[in-house]
Amino acid sequence: MDRVLDQPGSLRQRQTSRSLEAAFAVMVALLVVAPFVIYPVFLMQALCFALFACAFNLLIGYVGLISFGHALFFGWASYLTAYAAKAWAAPPELAILLGTATAAGLGLIAGGLAIRRQGIYFAMITLALAQMMYFFALRAKFTGGEDGIQGVPRGRLFGLFDLSHELTMYAFVLAVALAGFLLIYRIINSPFGEVLKAIRENERRAVSLGYRTERYKLVAFVLSATLAGLAGAMKSLVFQLASLTDVHWTMSGDVVLMTLLGGLGTVFGPVVGAFLVIAMQNYLAPFGQWVLVIQGAIFVACVLAFRRGIVGEIANRMRLRL
Repeated sequence: MDRVLDQPGSLRQRQTSRSLEAAFAVMVALLVVAPFVIYPVFLMQALCFALFACAFNLLIGYVGLISFGHALFFGWASYLTAYAAKAWAAPPELAILLGTATAAGLGLIAGGLAIRRQGIYFAMITLALAQMMYFFALRAKFTGGEDGIQGVPRGRLFGLFDLSHELTMYAFVLAVALAGFLLIYRIINSPFGEVLKAIRENERRAVSLGYRTERYKLVAFVLSATLAGLAGAMKSLVFQLASLTDVHWTMSGDVVLMTLLGGLGTVFGPVVGAFLVIAMQNYLAPFGQWVLVIQGAIFVACVLAFRRGIVGEIANRMRLRL
């Protein structure tokens, strides 16, 4: 009798799993074909920001912590990667590793300071730390100040693959972005991820069950910062540039917009949101300063039409049909 009662729930889980697998397969197929149709640099930019948004979604969507300072990790990973590649002639894999490690270290420091606070206090601490490091980047000599670090060489990956070729660079960015996406998916569907969701829903109950929630939140924060740094490191090689834009507070605002637009707490939402925002920034550029007004209007329309985000609303309607 129990097996019969469990069938609808298990059937729904299998259907959801198959839907996610099918969606992932379609996404991979489209991304493999896309560079032969769409400008590869645009696609690489969108992939970097998609990974950035997924990293941010890991924190806000599955832990319930909103950070207004994620540009700190994205931007400083970009700077260190660019500096290592240009000043030290480091190979791209080592430069990216250094940038990502820098983001992880900054995440550990920032998380250690902010994680004991909640809500708006947590958000403002992350913003304050990010702004402090922004002004440091503005004054530090090795960052190039307002000029940034330009002409960053892409180099040869593992000494074999010349990343100066667009398709080779695109294949590398796609592989890293997909690996990051799968890692995040594995995290949120692991026992660790279930604890994070429990903390998001009711932290006091999680504490009463014996979980040291601050440790879980700190690990999630560092993971999110590390993956955000990986995205920033790749971005600096894609554009061969690291600039103040990468560490400015507007970068943190952009990733919030991407996540909310695509669907908070969904697997594919940040990817869709990132591609939409980057597409708007690129294809609406001829409108000049009106770009922000148009983006705002589109964002308001999407929020009114898709209260759970685009992917979140679609997933909810599919769930109701099952």
